[in-house]
Amino acid sequence: MAGQIKKMIDQIIDIRSNGNENIKSTTKTKLILKGINVDNYNASSPDDPAIIQKLNDLAKDLGITL
Repeated sequence: MAGQIKKMIDQIIDIRSNGNENIKSTTKTKLILKGINVDNYNASSPDDPAIIQKLNDLAKDLGITL
């Protein structure tokens, strides 16, 4: 199922930021520092199990349930 990574990234950013643009930017930066460049993924990007695991781990660290 292509696009799962993009969906997970969007969920993490939306839940964490809760509409606050500053937190949204900070969360994107945190993802980049963890090795996930949010601009590289879109709805048709293939799903990479390693990236999905990184996102799950990051969400868990942030207290977010995906």
